[in-house]
Amino acid sequence: MTSVVDQTLTGTAEVLRSLRGIWDEEAVDELDHALQSAARAIEDGADDELVLAAALHDLGHSPLFDDHAYTHHDMAARTWLTPRFGERVGWLAGAHVAAKRYLAATQPDYCDGLSGTSVVSLQAQGGAGVDADFVDHPWWVDAVRLRRYDDGAKDPAAQGATIEDVLAIAERVIRQQENR
Repeated sequence: MTSVVDQTLTGTAEVLRSLRGIWDEEAVDELDHALQSAARAIEDGADDELVLAAALHDLGHSPLFDDHAYTHHDMAARTWLTPRFGERVGWLAGAHVAAKRYLAATQPDYCDGLSGTSVVSLQAQGGAGVDADFVDHPWWVDAVRLRRYDDGAKDPAAQGATIEDVLAIAERVIRQQENR
């Protein structure tokens, strides 16, 4: 009999692997983007929940999900992650679009560093703006950190974490959730 932990880790591995060859950006596919996002979070000293959210924030781009998930990938990530890894992981991944909109509205040079794809998607996501429901949340600072990892994870020469690294972190997060 397979445990819930094993099922969750297997499902997470399937989602990650399904991102290979999915191109939302010009320079890296979605798997490399996910693994680079995790690596940027690890390098920054982020806790396991933030690293996991960084790795899985774009899971809605996976072909395992429908077109609605692709279009609303931030909410798809929140919906999929929360029951598996807890409220904070889901919330952080779900806030990465709001964080991009916030940074575009509050930091004049922010958009200069975005990829062409991110500039186009920003407009589709409502453009620059500040959403009080997000910015007043106690986890907001970490959502902005995640956004920075996301923005820094589009380099074809950059080293990423491995799928095994992400799964080890995912297991630790699950075990921490069990102990709460």
